Amino acid sequence: MPSSVDFYVLAGADARSHDVFFCRLVHKAWRQGHAIYVHAADAARAQDFDDLLWTYHDISFVPHGRAWQDDPAAAPVCIGYAEEHAPHDDLLLNLAGVVPACATGFRRIVESAGFDDASRDAARARYRQYQERGCELKTHQVSV
Repeated sequence: MPSSVDFYVLAGADARSHDVFFCRLVHKAWRQGHAIYVHAADAARAQDFDDLLWTYHDISFVPHGRAWQDDPAAAPVCIGYAEEHAPHDDLLLNLAGVVPACATGFRRIVESAGFDDASRDAARARYRQYQERGCELKTHQVSV
């Protein structure tokens, strides 16, 4: 398991502001030199995040690829939805409702604490899983 898992608690977030926040976080991590794998629950969620990464801010560019279409290792940011999509072991942004099996190979994981009752309940379950595995857990309060 990774040594560090960061949960972001987004006060006042809805689904869109939640995803825009994580687009900004991906942009910041990329500019700091990280290779990022964004793991989504399914193909539709991965495509939605891919689309938003192009449009969330009109003057930003984040070089990224879709693991199911592109070479996953070709871009510093890769979006996927299957365990085999993870192209590296640097930073995982988990947008799925469960801890993916590929999480064990990453140095750092970024998680959402959710934006509605269902996603918050799923985040609590993931938090407990990481805690049971002995990960260092950090919580960040953010206003969106």
